[in-house]
Amino acid sequence: MHTPVHSTETLLSSVLLQLIVMIAAARIGNQILRRFGQPGVNGEIIAGLLLGPSLFGHFFPAASLAVFGARSSVPITVISQIGLVLLMFQIGADFEFQHMTLPRNRRAALGIAAASICVPFALGLGLGELSAGQLAPKIDPLVYSLFLGVGMAITAVPILGRILREYDLTDKKIGVVAISAAAINDVTGWVLLAGIAAYASARFSATTVGLQVGGIVLLGLIAWFGLGRLTSWLLRRMPVENGQLPPNLMTVTLCLIFIIGICTYKLGIFTIFGGFLAGLLFHRDRRFVEAWRAQVGKFVLVFFLPVFFTYTGLRTNILGLTHSSDWIWLAVVLAAAILGKLIPVYLASRASGFTRYEATILGSLMNTRALMELIVLNIGFDLGFLPQKVFTMMVVMAVVTTVMTGPLLRWLLPRAGYAVPVGIEA
Repeated sequence: MHTPVHSTETLLSSVLLQLIVMIAAARIGNQILRRFGQPGVNGEIIAGLLLGPSLFGHFFPAASLAVFGARSSVPITVISQIGLVLLMFQIGADFEFQHMTLPRNRRAALGIAAASICVPFALGLGLGELSAGQLAPKIDPLVYSLFLGVGMAITAVPILGRILREYDLTDKKIGVVAISAAAINDVTGWVLLAGIAAYASARFSATTVGLQVGGIVLLGLIAWFGLGRLTSWLLRRMPVENGQLPPNLMTVTLCLIFIIGICTYKLGIFTIFGGFLAGLLFHRDRRFVEAWRAQVGKFVLVFFLPVFFTYTGLRTNILGLTHSSDWIWLAVVLAAAILGKLIPVYLASRASGFTRYEATILGSLMNTRALMELIVLNIGFDLGFLPQKVFTMMVVMAVVTTVMTGPLLRWLLPRAGYAVPVGIEA
């Protein structure tokens, strides 16, 4: 009979082995993709997929079972979610939003966000209605279509943030408008997702949605008027010195991140957005942001994020698309997803005064779906509203729309008057 200590040690050993494989594979993928001029995060995503049944699990099933087991362990799932919360905090803290004080930029962000949500969502609904009979015959067609709509509409704020940082666009007007529009897009997407999940679970009501929206507004007001002053006071009492975060400040910050995360979870827009909201409270203090990035940020990117990518990769089986009709549907999904973002965002950007190259850049940036798309897909898959093949198709779409961003930026940025940073020109 196993003692509790022995069982704990066995679980720990298993989790440590999984982490070794995930972290090492992600770093190798990161370095390989950077050599080809791609943002390193794309290599991490691809590495996560290759560790699943699409490659490692297919050709080495016994080894895959020995490392990852038959299903993802609870510790790995929790680690991946904590990593997402901390990453969202970093994304929120890492951006300068002073450009948004200009009414023109606010209008541009709102217009681009609306275009990037409405058209793709409508395309997703239509695609769901067309494909439900063949791809999801055992699932409620409306619920299935609604999930496809959200999947088409979403933009990946964390990955977009990393791409903007790698291309030195975080303090440029085009970067600030893009990340602002993406943030609006994602908050809207999470509210839609929560409403769809409630509807699918027969818990939907106008009262529930009204309370949810009211709670979100209330939380925003508390954060703006109350928590903003609290963080300013904390930073005055425990200032960053010599680029180092005081341990007490780091402790309070982590607690605040998790508290706000719990609040957003209770409001139905998922815990990770609490991290983003918390990050916004600190973004004015650049000394804090730089110290956090140096002391905590790199660890989050190297340790936590690969866990989530592998968690998704283990559930994705590209080799499971066995029929020619599957690949035709995949091509339709890709066309609808890409054109449904590029064209409406381009038109909205041009209407907001951006040049044609800048408008195309914004369309390419808003087409970046990876991380947030993967989160949405995992939720839909867990709830039983996306069948395995459609889940795989949408994961492939998420990867393709993200991977294509790098080459497009390298081609478009010089033509729009922006320099491509050294090291990612090739």
